[in-house]
Amino acid sequence: MNGKKGCEMIIENGKMLDNGLISTFQFMILTFLFTIGSAILVIPSILAAESKQDAPIAVILSIGVGMFIILIYTALANFFPKMSIVEIIEHLLGKWIGSIVSFTFIFFLYYNALALLLYVGEFMTTQLMPETPIESIMFLFIIIVIMGIWLGLEVMARSAEILCFWFIFLFIVLVIFISPQIDWKNAQPVLESGAKPITLTIVYFLSFTFFPLVALLMIFPARVNQLKNARKGFFLGSLLGGILLFIIVLLSILVLGPDQTARHLYPSYVLAEKINIGDFIQRIEVIIAVMWIISLYIKMTLYFYGSIIGFAQLFKFKDYRFLTLPFGMIMIPSALIFHPNVVHLQTFDTKTWPPYGITFGLILPLLLLGIAVIRKKIEKSRSS
Repeated sequence: MNGKKGCEMIIENGKMLDNGLISTFQFMILTFLFTIGSAILVIPSILAAESKQDAPIAVILSIGVGMFIILIYTALANFFPKMSIVEIIEHLLGKWIGSIVSFTFIFFLYYNALALLLYVGEFMTTQLMPETPIESIMFLFIIIVIMGIWLGLEVMARSAEILCFWFIFLFIVLVIFISPQIDWKNAQPVLESGAKPITLTIVYFLSFTFFPLVALLMIFPARVNQLKNARKGFFLGSLLGGILLFIIVLLSILVLGPDQTARHLYPSYVLAEKINIGDFIQRIEVIIAVMWIISLYIKMTLYFYGSIIGFAQLFKFKDYRFLTLPFGMIMIPSALIFHPNVVHLQTFDTKTWPPYGITFGLILPLLLLGIAVIRKKIEKSRSS
């Protein structure tokens, strides 16, 4: 912002906030990487276990439903273009009820951040550095996240622009190199699973991709410089993220087969292991590892940023940055307590997470939107 510090602070409504504005393009990139997040590594396995070779079809249907979800978010944002969702909750539900609901939403964001931190530790210790203590990896990763949040939204968005280029480049390399391994027979027979498994697959996919996008209402549209174009960025970013995940799921099914995809914990990582060009280019699974770390870093940072900003708004603090270090350090033991092992985390993802995600990603925004519409009609009738 014209050579000033990346994180400028202003006093607004009695509290000091991060006033960094981001462009529509930057918001689209954040949405794109946030949509992908941890799903690029774990979602093919979850979907294939439920609907087998019909998983790509379920993803296409999910993207359509996801666009409707984004429509709900943008409609709610239209009523309160200068507020975060925490401020909207308090405005619509009142001080006491609003504070309780806001606190649960902030915990929702914070929990998601610590779950992603655990994903980082589990993946690195099981796939890349098995002799390294998981606490050490989590500590190093959370320090980088804290640095990003300390510098502010504007710096995070600029970092995402740089990282997104490498993300897309590595994705193109992955698709080109794995294409010779495709076997179209793995996609047959089509629609064998039936309606119920596909419906459950849609719910799982939305829970990992589109429902979590409610976290972006902490910065949309108040921190985006052009509201009208920001809506387009929201739709386009989530759409592109959904399409990329569709390609990853499709490649996993076509190369590994539905049974192998469902059996592996990280099928897209195994997918990259299959790359073999002339017995020369092979064992470059680091491609998918780097892609995953990039998207997961952006998603975790935005989750953590939203929880910190929301906490500061809820308790009317004048600054949010002093919360980053203690909340970040608490996250490491909390993650290990919530999920003592990866099996526990997997069980939570498949059994508990979908209704949890639906509650905050669909029911809460619909409730707030309904209240906003009713209040607007009442105000119109009184004025007339």
